[in-house]
Amino acid sequence: MQNEISITDIPGLVGQEVGTSDWMEMPQTRIDLFADATDDHQFIHVDPQRAAETPFGGTIAHGFLTVSMLSAMHANAIPKLREDNFGINYGFNRIRFMAPVPAGSRIRGHFVLKEARLRGPGRLMMTFDVSVEIEDTRKPALTANWLTIIQFDPEIWPKTDD
Repeated sequence: MQNEISITDIPGLVGQEVGTSDWMEMPQTRIDLFADATDDHQFIHVDPQRAAETPFGGTIAHGFLTVSMLSAMHANAIPKLREDNFGINYGFNRIRFMAPVPAGSRIRGHFVLKEARLRGPGRLMMTFDVSVEIEDTRKPALTANWLTIIQFDPEIWPKTDD
């Protein structure tokens, strides 16, 4: 995939995998910082000794921490849009946590552009089918249907005669 594309190229990418992020570390320190930021200090995330006695065999990342990593994965994996003024997270139609992410593991995101449609002048909504892979694990950490909106100059979108 190219490092930079035009927003007018996006409709031709629908149905394709548009990017795979680099591997990202999920160390215990990141999990602890997320626990502090969210006040979610459940022992399966922050107490390695106690978590070792669970079926997980050790601490695991919060599911919402894994979801929050999607923004960084997206920025790493998806080509930059030349005309992008800014993008916003519009939400999710579906998120499923499929497998725990052990502390110390590495994850990466796979992004398939499911849909791209105008949402008014200068606003393009894109829907991605996303999966987050855990290195050396068959089952993904999560799958999601994620919606984003790109704000751009409406004059650049091709005019139609309808």
